[in-house]
Amino acid sequence: MTDHAVASYSFISPVLQELQARGFLYQCSDFMALDKRLAEAPITFYIGFDATATSLHVGNLMTLMVTRIMLRHGHHALVLIGEATTKIGDPTGKDKQRKVLEPHEVRRNVTALEAQIKAFLKADGTPPSAAVASLQFVNNETWLSPLKYLDFLRDYGSCFTINRMLTFDSVKNRLDRESPLTYLEFNYLILQSFDFLELYRKHDCILQLGGADQWSNILSGMELIRRKEQAQAFALTIPLITNTNGQKMGKTTDGAVWLDETQLTPFDYWQFWRNTHDDDVLRFMRFFTDLPLTTLRQYEGEKTADINALKKQLADKATTLVHGQHVLAPIHSAVERLFEKGSADLTSKGKDAQGNSILECAVPIHKQPLGTLKKGMDLIDLLVSSQLTKSKGEARRLIQGGGCRVNDEKVSSDATLITETHLDEHRTVKIAAGKKKFVYIQFLQGDNF
Repeated sequence: MTDHAVASYSFISPVLQELQARGFLYQCSDFMALDKRLAEAPITFYIGFDATATSLHVGNLMTLMVTRIMLRHGHHALVLIGEATTKIGDPTGKDKQRKVLEPHEVRRNVTALEAQIKAFLKADGTPPSAAVASLQFVNNETWLSPLKYLDFLRDYGSCFTINRMLTFDSVKNRLDRESPLTYLEFNYLILQSFDFLELYRKHDCILQLGGADQWSNILSGMELIRRKEQAQAFALTIPLITNTNGQKMGKTTDGAVWLDETQLTPFDYWQFWRNTHDDDVLRFMRFFTDLPLTTLRQYEGEKTADINALKKQLADKATTLVHGQHVLAPIHSAVERLFEKGSADLTSKGKDAQGNSILECAVPIHKQPLGTLKKGMDLIDLLVSSQLTKSKGEARRLIQGGGCRVNDEKVSSDATLITETHLDEHRTVKIAAGKKKFVYIQFLQGDNF
């Protein structure tokens, strides 16, 4: 049923041809049958996200990029926000049960994710407006909450065997680590399978897309459709991406790379892509930009390609999809002044096209009341409050190791106080941890704070 030799297939449907060329295909329940269906007429497919946070992160982009391509080729997308399943928690890849969120927290997250995903899938230029009309959001709270437990067990319980569920990686790996798997979590697979069946019945949805770690769950839903409706559906998974260093995509030493600008500034998001390892650049351009394949092949054929120019193009394209093109000018301006010219000049930043402060749009900035500087403010406290370090101990080690700079001057004492003498004419001080992590802290008076 599974076939990893994707490169050996000669697909006839344009959408699988593009997905294959970009490296998005990993596993499929039946590549040839799916290819035939995709070539015949548009199909309806779905992707799902549980509402565990107010934002997605870079690790979720693979599924969203595939969805953009499917929409561009004329297929119909259902985006399922799992309000109901969030209350249980997906055990896949987890060593312990997820934190149980309060209903109002889940509802808040559902609203935030829907707005974020909609904006991403409608990002500049692609997919075309005709394809966007084929995008629909659904919420499994609609059909899962009204279920009656005894009726559900009677109608669907016999379709799942414990024997088979114990062979699934999401279950087996948890048990192999001797980590408790609660009955609550064990039900997750059944409910996700029921989601697929419900979407087949209501929307004629015949394909579920997901990451490679969701393979078992998707197969179970496909099998449930076969048993209950005597119909063929399809499972298609996307590879889980790691960088050249083996690090999982979307994770850094500082945590998740969030798509929400309130959790990660557009400047830091751009920097994440700009710092891509040389060996990953062309691969990531295939995954995370809409650049045509002909252009990408040209880059791959150029032995003397400027890798730094390609990194900037990757950062520009990836950032535009999430934050819009308007953030690029201030980011480029900030990069030129802060890194390429070595200057921390803030006076020429002005406003962007939307009237927002370019400084706040482009670089991380934290605000403090000016009154706190009367007796001086502990540099260690500022390092922690601005999230340059996670603890005071880490801040001390950073300073003692020579890794902290104030206004580009190395600090040698962990007893350093920030005073008004450190501020420029805008009452701003730059604090850096290492060569690339920095913040501006602006001290404001009265109601301006």
